[in-house]
Amino acid sequence: MSSLAPQPIDISGSSAPSDILHEVFGYAQFRGAQQDIVDHVVGGGDALVLMPTGGGKSLCYQIPAIARQRAGRGVAIVVSPLIALMHDQVGALHEAGVSAAFLNSTLDWEETQDVERRMLRGEITLLYAAPERVNTPRFLSQLDSLKERGKLSLFAIDEAHCVSQWGHDFRPEYRALTVLHERYAGVPRIALTATADALTRADIVERLQLEDARQFVSSFDRPNIRYTIVEKKDATTQLLRFIEREHEGDAGVVYCQSRKRVEDVAVSLRDAGINALPYHAGLDASVRQQHQDRFLREEGIVMVATIAFGMGIDKPDVRFVGHLDMPKNIEGYYQETGRAGRDGGPADAWMAYGLQDVVNQRRMIDESPAGEEFKQVMRGKLDALLSLAEASDCRRVRLLGYFGEKSTPCGNCDNCLNPPQVWDGTDAARKLLSTIYRVQQLSGISFGAGHIMDILRGKPTEKVKQFGHERISTYGIGAEFSEVALRGVLRQLIATGALAVDAEAFNTLKLTEGSRSVLRGETQVTLRESVSSPAERKPRREKTAKGAPPPAAAKLDDMGRKRFDALKAWRAEVAKEHNLPAYVIFHDATLAAIAERAPATLEDLQGISGIGTKKLEAYGSEVLRVCEAF
Repeated sequence: MSSLAPQPIDISGSSAPSDILHEVFGYAQFRGAQQDIVDHVVGGGDALVLMPTGGGKSLCYQIPAIARQRAGRGVAIVVSPLIALMHDQVGALHEAGVSAAFLNSTLDWEETQDVERRMLRGEITLLYAAPERVNTPRFLSQLDSLKERGKLSLFAIDEAHCVSQWGHDFRPEYRALTVLHERYAGVPRIALTATADALTRADIVERLQLEDARQFVSSFDRPNIRYTIVEKKDATTQLLRFIEREHEGDAGVVYCQSRKRVEDVAVSLRDAGINALPYHAGLDASVRQQHQDRFLREEGIVMVATIAFGMGIDKPDVRFVGHLDMPKNIEGYYQETGRAGRDGGPADAWMAYGLQDVVNQRRMIDESPAGEEFKQVMRGKLDALLSLAEASDCRRVRLLGYFGEKSTPCGNCDNCLNPPQVWDGTDAARKLLSTIYRVQQLSGISFGAGHIMDILRGKPTEKVKQFGHERISTYGIGAEFSEVALRGVLRQLIATGALAVDAEAFNTLKLTEGSRSVLRGETQVTLRESVSSPAERKPRREKTAKGAPPPAAAKLDDMGRKRFDALKAWRAEVAKEHNLPAYVIFHDATLAAIAERAPATLEDLQGISGIGTKKLEAYGSEVLRVCEAF
């Protein structure tokens, strides 16, 4: 809490949070910790909110902003990192009848001045701006003016993990937001994120000076998401089979590490008849915007992207998120997979993972110009993700455990549904390390994984003969191990630091201090059996038939389904006319509730979740007209 005690405000009548929730947003009651958070911030308290994607974070600052504005406290400033997020949030607020605006590079000078004048006159309830703009002298002087007149309501810092050097999406410009505490004491601040481990959380508190803020930490569990990690063989083919088998016609996001990989995978998916678009920082800004708009506004598009895409994407019906390359850490993995199934319907988080992923991530950390302390933290975070990938027990238990949350086996991840066999890889690990040592002794140089495995398995390749490595005592003593099994051993040795990859010497393998305990037999290496690709297993789920209703409408009868389809067609027209994603007009769940109720009067629409006063006035008659046809 700031050094100045917050002054009490009158939140009775139309300013009461529960009334705003119902009247403006059309919801009957708060979910989870929302009410406690809202009441705390409305009362002038600072807050740090950790809530999973789809948990309703935006309401935690939007309702306090409306309540405080109605009580005469003026404008709320929302710090947001993405233009697309600002546009959609402001559009959604306009649909709900709330005065909102944004300041970003899409506005010309005259439009910018108009927004600034409206802000200073107190005509805007929520103003969205990027951290770079918030920290400009011009904007700060405008905030000073609002503060002097008691018209600065609150600060909401969205995607707060961006402030932390330990977070998965660090943005230096977020660090300067300490000015909000130092310059505007007494104005409540709420920092929100979907992803932060204990280290990142502590860094957010320190950097934003939220030591006295109340912390609200919701469960990180997303029970509707099924986690699957397969051994990478031919990743693009594996992805294609996964989509064709389980997600034909569904919207999805596929993450790749490089721009070229994004382009190649997008082409492969399109060649297979999948409606796929590429997205990465190398594309022209107008192309990126066009692709993002299509993904948000059209159905069944698969976006193939680098991590440049995704933050703040509110599309509720993303049915799967795939990773063809391993992320840097669990926070990044959790944030990215969390973009699936925001509507609560069944969704998949699918990743193909292999030895080269381990090598690449280790190399990026080792070659970074950061200090050794930072590298050690990053290695620890990577190790946690590698442990998740190699796990033979419940993925969800491991994932939640990373964030300090205890749980029980979920029964819905790949390991729970098809428990993998495990084997003792200690002997294979010792033989691999011995081979690396003897090759180094004989030749004086290091070699890559393929050559080491050839020696151990006794394959008389040209390279083996060229260097005389068939004379090494370990030649052929690992013939009983398959290449797949040995790659698994290598992955775990590299993951645990018992083996290193020398990036400067063409990704050759070298022993480390950690190799000793394995060579002496002091460290046991337990491994899971090779994970089959999805195509080699019986399908886990019935494939959704093309044209099947979304989860929200699955329980409707035939007539209800017809009403739902008609309402969706009407919603698409309205969304196009307003240049907004369809879900901003009404979510599928709201349309399904309307279709089930078969309303005949405006009164029949009252109380349906997602229909506030403004939307009832704006769309009620049209909704009745659409339903009357059935």
